[in-house]
Amino acid sequence: MNAESYYASVFAPVAVRELGDDRFVAVSRTGDHQLLSSAQWQAAEGDASSLPLPLQASLKSRFLLLAKAPSPGMRRLARSLQAAKRETVLAGPSLHILVTTLQCGHSCGYCQVSRSREGAGFTIEERDLDAACDTVFESTSPTLTIEFQGGDPLLRPDLVERAVRRIHDRNRGEGRHLRFVVASTLHQLDAGLCDFLCDYGVFLSTSIDGPSWLHDRNRPTPGRDSYRRTVAGIRLARERIHPDCVSALMTTTPHSLSHPEAIVDEYAELGLHDVFLRPLSSYGFAKRNQARLGYSLERFEAFYQRGLDRVIEWNRRGVPMREVYAGILLNKILSPFDSGFVDLQSPCGAGSSVLVYNHDGYVYPSDEARMLAATGDPSLRLGRIGERLSDLLSSGVQRALHAASLTAEHPDCQRCAYQLFCAPNPVEAWAAHGRPDVAPATTEHCQRHQRLFDSMFRRLDAADPDLIDLFHRWAHPQHEEASRCGA
Repeated sequence: MNAESYYASVFAPVAVRELGDDRFVAVSRTGDHQLLSSAQWQAAEGDASSLPLPLQASLKSRFLLLAKAPSPGMRRLARSLQAAKRETVLAGPSLHILVTTLQCGHSCGYCQVSRSREGAGFTIEERDLDAACDTVFESTSPTLTIEFQGGDPLLRPDLVERAVRRIHDRNRGEGRHLRFVVASTLHQLDAGLCDFLCDYGVFLSTSIDGPSWLHDRNRPTPGRDSYRRTVAGIRLARERIHPDCVSALMTTTPHSLSHPEAIVDEYAELGLHDVFLRPLSSYGFAKRNQARLGYSLERFEAFYQRGLDRVIEWNRRGVPMREVYAGILLNKILSPFDSGFVDLQSPCGAGSSVLVYNHDGYVYPSDEARMLAATGDPSLRLGRIGERLSDLLSSGVQRALHAASLTAEHPDCQRCAYQLFCAPNPVEAWAAHGRPDVAPATTEHCQRHQRLFDSMFRRLDAADPDLIDLFHRWAHPQHEEASRCGA
């Protein structure tokens, strides 16, 4: 009995996946799902009339139990729901990342990019910055998020201010909904800069890897005071800009794996309502340190599940927190609308919903693609800054990424119960294998997300009503999830 095969019998066109402990998840073409025991699954395959009437009704309402082949109405519904899931990809690039400088005062072992304390050769030319700001408006997306990354963009606040003013002034005639984000350590933040950011409604994203001892170990500075200075920046921003103007991200290193509760507690104590328990990315310069910093999928999953339990515990105590990775998974499972998380899009969000305008004068389809270029592999360049957006999006690189990300083209995805929730990551495949179209099941991206979806369905199966309500709140699409990169 193959637990991941499709069935064309009365058990509808549906994919089924075994979760263990005599539990299976069945997913229809509309993305509806049902948790079943092996006995219930076998009955649904054979004589569905032997099932209790409430279960029969539930299966029928979720398009998991049909008396005949799918009707035209069901096919139209499936197409409509799938179109809603692709809305963020089809609307045009909405996240535009401007890498203004690679200057940075940290020496993080897991950093994915080269960094320099000096600006020569590591800072964007003003003409390229201006051209990038103009290209942003060639996108058809009604909502434009402009995120400044580095290095640390606040080491060159003049470039941030120049770009924000230029885009803001241009938008007077465009009428787009703008959102500005600066990803920074916040060490350079001062009152004057806060006032500018407040005037233009700029949000801040920083990095908090956990308690001070862990953060300072992961993110060392010559003064060994990274945590203290970042927390001081958070407090200053809340006082001078807005109480909710700062979010934070963490990166999981081997030093983090034994301390998920302490990491989550640190976020709660700092009043940060979102924590993203994200794994280490082996792109760019971080890949060189994999032997020292890498860890297995099993170790990350154990860390992640303990951290998620802690976030849920804080919510049960009355402290609202959201684990962002869980929110992304739940959005895929429970919501008909997609939050736009780049890595789980088909066609891929890289290049379609996000573009990176790098300090080197080139445009890349994602942050990870520009990190490859930093280590000598410029294969994923879309073109020069200043080229027409239509030419960038129709480049050979973008066409290859698009083709490699279509779930319908991969047998692995066609057989997978999670094909409507997940997607191949051709940029990761390119980085690991030198080509974008490898079998998804062989990639860490696929293996990690199958594990995460499995565990989330198990949690949904066992959840009490209060936890179900919390999960539905987390599943609500959040625009800021399109931006997943920290300082």
